[in-house]
Amino acid sequence: MKSKFNYIAAFWQVQLSLAIIKIIFTLRPEINLFTEEAQYWLWSKNLAWHYYSKPPLIAAFNYISTSILGDTEIAVRINAILFGLGTAWVVFKFTEFLFHSREMAFWASLILSAMPFWMLFSTFHMTDSELTFFWILSWYLLARALVEKRTRWWILAGVAAAFGLMSKSIMVVIVPILAIYLLFTSNFSTNRKGFAFFLILFSAGFLPSLIWNWQNGFSTFRHLATLGGVSGGSNGIDLGESLWGLLSYLGGQLAMISVFFLPFLWLSLKVIFHRSGVKLGFLFVPVLFTFFLFAGLSLFTSIEANWPAYAYPSLAIIFAYVLERDYKNWKRVKSTLIALSFAIPLVLFLPDVASWKSKVYLDQAEKVAFRRLSGYKDLAGRILYLKDSLQVEEAYYFSESYHMASELAFYLPEVPQVYVAGMGSRKNQFDLWKSLDQEIGLERTGMFVSWNESSPENVAQFGELIYEEKYPVYFKGKQLRTATIQVWRDLRYYQAIQTDRY
Repeated sequence: MKSKFNYIAAFWQVQLSLAIIKIIFTLRPEINLFTEEAQYWLWSKNLAWHYYSKPPLIAAFNYISTSILGDTEIAVRINAILFGLGTAWVVFKFTEFLFHSREMAFWASLILSAMPFWMLFSTFHMTDSELTFFWILSWYLLARALVEKRTRWWILAGVAAAFGLMSKSIMVVIVPILAIYLLFTSNFSTNRKGFAFFLILFSAGFLPSLIWNWQNGFSTFRHLATLGGVSGGSNGIDLGESLWGLLSYLGGQLAMISVFFLPFLWLSLKVIFHRSGVKLGFLFVPVLFTFFLFAGLSLFTSIEANWPAYAYPSLAIIFAYVLERDYKNWKRVKSTLIALSFAIPLVLFLPDVASWKSKVYLDQAEKVAFRRLSGYKDLAGRILYLKDSLQVEEAYYFSESYHMASELAFYLPEVPQVYVAGMGSRKNQFDLWKSLDQEIGLERTGMFVSWNESSPENVAQFGELIYEEKYPVYFKGKQLRTATIQVWRDLRYYQAIQTDRY
């Protein structure tokens, strides 16, 4: 008698193995927090209804995890790891629900886990970590609502979508996508009541944003308008720039899905356009809508490759279905391409025991890949050394960059006072917090740190420059970049450069 393979056990074995690898990666001493992670962590030390550029949920989860595990890298990244695990599990359950096959569900979760966007969102704690989980969870619950005709699924979907909206504002597009699907499948009238429940509960997710923006001049809306290319001063459309923006966008999306999965994408598109069906249509509509929405925006403004990827988990389900039902003879090819897609990030994530990476020429690739993840802890150590050597008892720290200021707040002890000097960069959360000008006349010592600026003197005047140096930081013995460190005393004048760049 043929034994029945346990696909649920296999799922957990794979996912827990990946989680362990990500934890090992996070604990590598040369790997620091990504600058956006540091910023979101700093938000958790200043809890609010909303923040300048993002809703409050990421700060809330950072607050919970760091309250338990302390202010450590793993305390921040455990959120991403858990949300990634949750996303993979929802994809498993979603596939099983639609196609009644645990084998297909396992392969869908495996394909998802090999996609670079999932590896990114489930390793580094970004707003996309929460958004992607709540997006696919909402879509799964909506599928159950449409199939089982039970109001409770509409209610649960509305709650999940509201949490998604409190993760990232782009969650709002779930409403038109769902409406389009219901209208095109002639299901809107029979699901009007459920849709209303969903919409009411989903709308509750707007409340934190509306409360905060009402109190802060609707800064978030101005920021989003700038990102969307409808604000911020345009000189008209340049055809060459628009074409380049679109091509860059297309390349970025292929990288997010995985270049190794291009054959899966091609086969899936062939199946969808020849015989779509209700289930495949339900999975494909959010991908199609989101892809073309950002493709259109890429003609007018710069689009980061990760922005549309929250809608891509359902692609993994489509790929698994098509390969299982229409291309069974692709099993060996499928396994090979999945393994190749896994290989690149996992090789980079694993520690360099006995310098094996330099022996296979991967050390340079690591240096490029982790450039923005290295040097901050070392820089903080140097600042503490200088503070002690110069016998500075109490100091504040500042930079022209919110990235640097956030990293200093994380790696210096006891969450010190940090500021961003307004030297012409676009507005950010620091513009709404305490300003550097409150140090005027206090005769305190300020330590300026920057990758890019040689001095803060074009916006600030001090009584005395005590010390300055150019400090190089290294990644595994190889120089990455050089920071300017200046120690100033007695701030006498500060005037930020005014900008309307949101």
